[in-house]
Amino acid sequence: MDGIEAVLQNSCGFGGVTPLNLPFPYPPIKVREENQFYANLLTLDYCGSVSELTAAVQYIHGENSLCCRQCSVAKTIVGMAVAEMTHLQKLGEMILLLGGHIDFSIKTRTGTQMWTPEYTNLANDEQKILEANLASERAAIEQYKQHISMIEDDYVNALLERIIQDEEYHIMLLEMMKG
Repeated sequence: MDGIEAVLQNSCGFGGVTPLNLPFPYPPIKVREENQFYANLLTLDYCGSVSELTAAVQYIHGENSLCCRQCSVAKTIVGMAVAEMTHLQKLGEMILLLGGHIDFSIKTRTGTQMWTPEYTNLANDEQKILEANLASERAAIEQYKQHISMIEDDYVNALLERIIQDEEYHIMLLEMMKG
């Protein structure tokens, strides 16, 4: 090329990106008492196929897929990923208080299963990424509601209800981006 080097560069910067969660506090992280059953349930929300870990990784993949083409969408998606990481952190604290352990596995009656990236949807097209994330958010809300109906600890349920509010906010944002 006559001594001229082509340079490819991603100009989508992420400085100043903040978590996209609702602007009110989470309830205090506390429990009525240790409860292994509740801790095991929350491991599904923490790192199951429908979980905060899966959502965060899927959002990061979507951001990576779009950052060079759709910077504003990518920035919104990474903001949602950071919110999911906040949920992950709070659920982890709750699991520990309930007497559980954090090892990126779910605990069931039939054994233990490690988290796997196979849980994520690795779509590369903007519309497919948005659809996959919408489906994940809806599934998370349904799972949280199911867990709330099984848990009789108002402190645990308060956190799950607050997380649902953020997930509903994410659905609204994803729907707006879909157009």
